[in-house]
Amino acid sequence: MFGPGRATIINKSNLYSPPLLMSGSEIAFWIFIAIVFYTHLGYGMLLFILIKLKRAILGKAKISNLDFEQRVTFIVAAYNEEDWIEDKIRNCLAFNYPKDKIEFWFVTDGSNDKTPDLVKAFKSPQGFTIKLFHERERRGKIAAVDRVMPMVKTPITIFTDANTDVNPDAINTMVRHYADPKVGAVAGEKRIAVGTTGDATGAGESMYWRYESILKKWDSELNSAIGAAGELFSIRTDLFASVPKDTYIEDFVITMRIAQNGYKIVYEPEAYATEGQSASMGEELKRKIRIAAGGLQAFWRLRDLLLPFKQPILTFQYISHRALRWTVAPLLLPVIFMLNFALAMNPSGLYQYLLFLQILFYAFALLGYFLEKRQLKLKAFFIPYYFCFMNYAMYLGLFRLLQGKQSVKWEKAARAKKDN
Repeated sequence: MFGPGRATIINKSNLYSPPLLMSGSEIAFWIFIAIVFYTHLGYGMLLFILIKLKRAILGKAKISNLDFEQRVTFIVAAYNEEDWIEDKIRNCLAFNYPKDKIEFWFVTDGSNDKTPDLVKAFKSPQGFTIKLFHERERRGKIAAVDRVMPMVKTPITIFTDANTDVNPDAINTMVRHYADPKVGAVAGEKRIAVGTTGDATGAGESMYWRYESILKKWDSELNSAIGAAGELFSIRTDLFASVPKDTYIEDFVITMRIAQNGYKIVYEPEAYATEGQSASMGEELKRKIRIAAGGLQAFWRLRDLLLPFKQPILTFQYISHRALRWTVAPLLLPVIFMLNFALAMNPSGLYQYLLFLQILFYAFALLGYFLEKRQLKLKAFFIPYYFCFMNYAMYLGLFRLLQGKQSVKWEKAARAKKDN
């Protein structure tokens, strides 16, 4: 009782209880959150800081010889591209590069439409060298490229896809980097021409490649770009090495082998290939599954890169930019959700709030899916939808790889018509 002359004893332990140590589930939850965040956003933030520090200490790197020119062979591997091939040839002939220093090679192995005939019959202006290489058997893109590479006599080889438009200055801006003997490959930029529908396919794909371009640019400035996309890249011809004929993403493996040998891969955003968006999310899923299976295959075949003893910076970049995205991060997403659900059962507002945010995010993704099906243009919902879509494709790619069902002779994804 309280009263005059009576001492009141207050047990301070009743007013304040020190926080308990986190449980094992909580520790795992926050570690997994950190890995996923680092994979998709944190690495980009860290790269930005590292680039700023490097520029402050060493200054911004400059190209030593802007007028450097070399003879090049421009290889277009095409399979049943009769709808695109003539436009591709005209696109090639528009390059601002000395015509006596460039050869255009069209490899059409396996094509059973008019593609080889259209290349053969094309009337090119005088002075241009256009060669057709064709075999009836279809063994995949890497087999076709591997067949003609021993015949290349120029110091530089450039590769591109048949259904892309390459900007006129691309060859100049790529070749100038080879004035530096440390450069072994140059990766061009991939751009997506959003189609007339403006749906989740184009919005998500375009957004993804814009972010990828930023990471590639910063990777290149820090040390080396991590691989190249097949839409447009070049190599020193004498550095080409055959890769297994069942390689799904040969462009990435070819260029990363060059990086493993101590050469730099430069990213050149002023050399770009523009490709139409996939005709639908179903068509885009075909590409993503193949890329996912190829990424997991490359992760195993390039496993030496996981050891940092030889090239620690390259290993750091490879793990941060590619390996985590292809392996650990997608697998952690359902684990994070289940851990969050279990932790939210305890009277902790923080975990209940985080669970609510997760549910809201996946609800937005689901809403984005339904909006895309109805062709409604609310792009705010396309971001969570495309994020979930990419990670879903990673699971399908893993299953297909484990089952041995992914063929190197992959089915092409249909492309939407570009906006004018």
